Amino acid sequence: DPPKPYKTDDNESLSAAGRKRKAANTAEVSESAGSPVFTCWLMKSEPESRFENGIDVKFGIEDLKALPNQTGCWDGVRNYQARNFMRQMKEGQQAFFYHSNCKEPGIAGVMTIVKEAYVDHTQFDKKDVHYDASSKPDNPKWSMVDVQFQRMMKRFLPLSELKKYHLQHRANGGPLKDMALFTRARLSVQPLTSEEFDFILSLEDKEPL
Repeated sequence: DPPKPYKTDDNESLSAAGRKRKAANTAEVSESAGSPVFTCWLMKSEPESRFENGIDVKFGIEDLKALPNQTGCWDGVRNYQARNFMRQMKEGQQAFFYHSNCKEPGIAGVMTIVKEAYVDHTQFDKKDVHYDASSKPDNPKWSMVDVQFQRMMKRFLPLSELKKYHLQHRANGGPLKDMALFTRARLSVQPLTSEEFDFILSLEDKEPL
């Protein structure tokens, strides 16, 4: 089997009261404004070797390129919000491949969603690091999508540079002022507005900040 992407998820714990407040707030936003529709994404995976239960969870953009048809399943997501974002993805949409939990995190390339959300088989595999004993085949908790390598960035865009733009835009206005990479940093699957996506693409042709 090809190496599995490993996701760094925000498994934040909330009190029962906190969950109710959060649910109420979410419902309120959905009813008043409608759920936002995202068409671009940022997806994190680890390009450097790290072992969990004796299994290397490394999966960088070069690993995706090496797969047949440069296509692989984005399995192992075990955070509900990240999973829900994957369930919103549509075939043909684009996502940045983000290298995380490594010496220099940042955006390495672009990939395309080629298969919409379906059941993540690793949740039922006891030998897999993402096995979830609480998930049942007749009511699976976790989903995945298939992604295909599109291209490398013209230059690697490090987190440090993106953060500088985020801080500038937060102070003075700009497309990265509310970017999820900084407002929901631990989520392994993050939505991007088309404005955020296009601005980040434009950085390829600029000198590093």
